Amino acid sequence: MAVKLSDHFTYKKLFKAVIAPILMMVFISIYSIVDGVFVSNFVGGIPFASLNLIFPLIMIIGAIGFMFGAGGSALVAMKLGEGKQEEANKIFSGIVYFTIIVAVIISAVCYFFVPKLALLLGATPEMLPYAITYGRILILGEVAFMLQNLFQTFCMVAEKPNLGFILSVIAGVTNMALDALFILVFKWGIAGAGIATITAQGVSALIAVIYFSKNNSSLLRLTKPNFKAKNIIKAMTNGSSEFLGNISASLVGIVFNIQLLKYAGESGVIAYGILMYLGFIFNAVFIGYSIGTAPIVGFNYGAKNQLELKNILKKSCFLTILTGGIMAIVGFLLSKPLSAVFVAYSADLLSFTTNAMKIFAFSFIFSGINIFTSSFFTALNNGLISAFVSILRTLVFQMLCVFVLPIFLQINGIWLSAILSEILAFIICFICIIKNKTKYGY
Repeated sequence: MAVKLSDHFTYKKLFKAVIAPILMMVFISIYSIVDGVFVSNFVGGIPFASLNLIFPLIMIIGAIGFMFGAGGSALVAMKLGEGKQEEANKIFSGIVYFTIIVAVIISAVCYFFVPKLALLLGATPEMLPYAITYGRILILGEVAFMLQNLFQTFCMVAEKPNLGFILSVIAGVTNMALDALFILVFKWGIAGAGIATITAQGVSALIAVIYFSKNNSSLLRLTKPNFKAKNIIKAMTNGSSEFLGNISASLVGIVFNIQLLKYAGESGVIAYGILMYLGFIFNAVFIGYSIGTAPIVGFNYGAKNQLELKNILKKSCFLTILTGGIMAIVGFLLSKPLSAVFVAYSADLLSFTTNAMKIFAFSFIFSGINIFTSSFFTALNNGLISAFVSILRTLVFQMLCVFVLPIFLQINGIWLSAILSEILAFIICFICIIKNKTKYGY
């Protein structure tokens, strides 16, 4: 039996509601690192470091899709909870079309600035040509990337979580197959990795657009769009935490790379890239969970069902903290084999990365509840608190820690900064939840 946004959620039903978006995000994170695996093992260490260096720039641009997806879905879910389905569809359509327009403009502008941006990010002469090639190719695919991010959340609002998972599987299989073809067979190197990625994103986005353009059994359909400024602005403010969070994480990634080049050279950049890839997979569980629960929260907020809001919050806090603890243990115990997937060819790099992963893994204990809290307030249409939590977590605390801790602890201070920043963010999340309890009645 299908899960409805209006249901009362037991642990069993909650699991059923979030399993598809969790699997979707885990699969997306796995196929997202395929470029790194192929480039690291079959193209070389310098191209792999170049890919890691330029990737934060791509994520900064693509954060617009996350913003409209998270913020727009919260607004649309609230309208559905109020019983205004026609208005919800018009807002949904307006957000999709507006995202396409913005993506085209930004991609066209950024394409020409990739060389200067790569230098600004710290690319060495050896890394620069690879960074430019990969960066420009992925920027050409930003429209598809933004739409892919957008539809990830709207599939849940449409009560079609399985569609989101299917789209991620299609994109993943396409990317992996083309990576093998373009890199191993055609010998296109890092360019092949980029072309494989944007092709996979394009296939996923196109299928989603076609599905929602036609009559379907979901709650949403692309119709005559509503381009009212207040709805666009509301979607942007609602999703500001996801937007700023992704930008902040990318900026922090840039700072991490700069610090690592200082303390460990290109080996440090390679190791950090591996940690980010592995972090994508582990945190994908929490992101998927948040995507799955956000429309439920938004719907019940619109329906003024405070008891269900309290139920979702209580269960989610318990589940994310428990899962985070399990992930920390798994990440610590499997640090060597996970690192070996990328750098088995170098004993020194493997040892260096394994040590980093053993420290970094403990950040998962708190990252889940922090990710959920930000998403929870986005779903309540409170973009201000959500953005506040997200910026402190992904920018302020991490930036502070990554500059201060290495002064005393050298390279290990960089890895420990992830743990300390998550602990500080957890304290802020706890305060925000308690202070707003009366306002929202959860």
